[in-house]
This record gives sequence, C-alpha cells and structure tokens, in this order.
Amino acid sequence: MDAKQRIEELRSILKIEEKRQRAAEVEGEMATPSFWSNESLAQARSRELKNLNDEIKKFDDLNDIAGIASDDEIEVLSDQIAELELLAYFDEPHDGKDAIINFYAGAGGDDAQDWTGMLLAMYLRWAENNSDGAVILSETKGAEAGVKNATIEIRGAHVYGKLKGESGVHRLVRQSPFNAKSLRQTSFALVEVMPEIEASAEIEIDPKDLKVDTYRASGHGGQSVNTTDSAVRITHLPTGIVATCQNERSQLQNKETALKIVRSRIAKLMLDQHKERVEELKGESSSPEWGNQIRSYVLHPYKLVKDHRTGHESSNPDEVLSGNINDFIEADIKWLAINKPGK
Repeated sequence: MDAKQRIEELRSILKIEEKRQRAAEVEGEMATPSFWSNESLAQARSRELKNLNDEIKKFDDLNDIAGIASDDEIEVLSDQIAELELLAYFDEPHDGKDAIINFYAGAGGDDAQDWTGMLLAMYLRWAENNSDGAVILSETKGAEAGVKNATIEIRGAHVYGKLKGESGVHRLVRQSPFNAKSLRQTSFALVEVMPEIEASAEIEIDPKDLKVDTYRASGHGGQSVNTTDSAVRITHLPTGIVATCQNERSQLQNKETALKIVRSRIAKLMLDQHKERVEELKGESSSPEWGNQIRSYVLHPYKLVKDHRTGHESSNPDEVLSGNINDFIEADIKWLAINKPGK
C-alpha cells in the first residue's frame, strides 16, 4: 500500500469525520454560559477539544500534502503517517485521557527504593519530551536514597493509551552502590498506570464509602504546607484503595486531587477485572499484584533492557533510563492490541 492509500485509509480508521462532529459538540458546550460552573469537567472538555483538534490537524496536513506531492515526495512522510497509524490502536474508552502513575518500591531496602526513584525520573524525563507536562502529586522519600512510593500525573494527548502497557513489575540487576563489596543486586519496583478520571459522573462513588484523614504534609511546598494539616489520605472502604496528596497548599485542593486518584484507581481496577460498576468490586483486593516482571534492566554483568512480553530489547540502558522509551511503548501498544481480552 502506497503512502496516499495509507493516508486515505487513516480517514476511516481514525474516524476523522466523527471527531470533527465531536469537536463541534464540545465547542457548542463551551459556548454555553454554564460551561465553567463545573471547573474540573470544563478543563477535561477543553483538553479533549485540544486533543481532537490536534489529531484532525495532523491528518488534514498530511492529506493536503498528499494531494499536491509526487509519489517520491510523499514517501518522506512515512514517519508522520506511521505516527498517525499508531493512534488507530487507541480504541479503548480511556485511551485518550491523561495518566496517573503510582510507583512502589519492592522488597530490598535501599536498592529497591533507589531503583524506584530511577524509574520515577525515567518517566518524568519521558514526559518532558512527549507530553504536556508532569507533576508529582505525592512522594515518600527513602531513608538513604530514592523513594518508597510516589504518584505523578502526566497530561497530554493519549498519554494513558501510550503508557498503560508500562503497568507491572520492573526488575533491575546491577552492582549495588549500597554495600562495600558492590555485590550484584536484583531490585524490583511496581509501576501502576491509571487513566485520569476528572469527572465524578464517570465513576460514581458513594461518599459513605470514603474515609478521609488529614495530616501534616512533609517535604517541599512552603512553610504553610508543613505547619498545617493540609495533606489528605482517602480510603475507599469497599475496595481498600488508598490515595494521598500533599503537594497543594490547600487541604481542599489536596482532597480533590486524592479523590481524583481514587476514581482513577477504581477505573483501572474495573478495566483489569472487566467490571462495569463500582459495586461489583466490593470484597475484591485492590492491592497490586507482584507477579512476574514485565521488563528487566540489566546493568551488570552486561548491559541490556528487555521487555519480557514483546521481546523488544535495547543494549543501551543509560539511554532508556534517560526517558527514551518510545520504542518499548510502541511495542507495548501493539502487543496489548493483539492480546486484548476477547481476541
């Protein structure tokens, strides 16, 4: 199939005309006087419109060039066409959303916490070049190095669709910097990627099912953050899901963010367990499973990063840990599409 045929096929696969209609609907919503009465929903709609318009513009630009370019000239657009073709894999309800990512250190003390901090830095660096930005929502530092756990938010078009395959256990093999003999150490960390659920209408939670605790925030944030009970921990009692936020000065803002994380974790749990209602999750564990690792990062005695699902490899771990993981992400996306439940 030549480039012009690929572009025309994309019109149908990406449902460009349907997206034009959806963009017009959102623009109509934004024109109503009551649009900003629900600020979180309004912000979500604004980002949705931006993402829709960006995707439509990319297609229209390629289509316009295809109409005037020779066959030889259009072949140089192969990379841009492939980028749009990758969007065809994002056909799940939450794939277009922003992402919230939880990090948890496994057993192994300082080494595991240091490894978790390295993963946190890797995804923050990826976000710098591939998203609209990232923010750390909560972070518990390790005693000597790294982090025990952390939660970040990454915003941008299809960020959840791109990163959802990163969920799972990540394994590091290296010479430990935390013992005098530099013995080889294997460390584990869990990465949990969730779609950001802004609107309460998407996931309805009974307030009676929530336990809200406040406590004094620690770490960065200014004097008022550290001297008032501004940090918030919310527990969803039926599932045991817990979310914390302490990065905002206001207790109310932290509560809203923590509740958003709870909704996002419930949405992820529902996707994983193929449930349609929150009530169906009652009595089921929400603890992350530590099963087999999805990816190994070997720094000693040789250098290799290998994804155990897709088989994709890199012999340059330093580059991968610097946030250059798009090849792994693309392989994940295609693997998830092939292995989707029901196929």
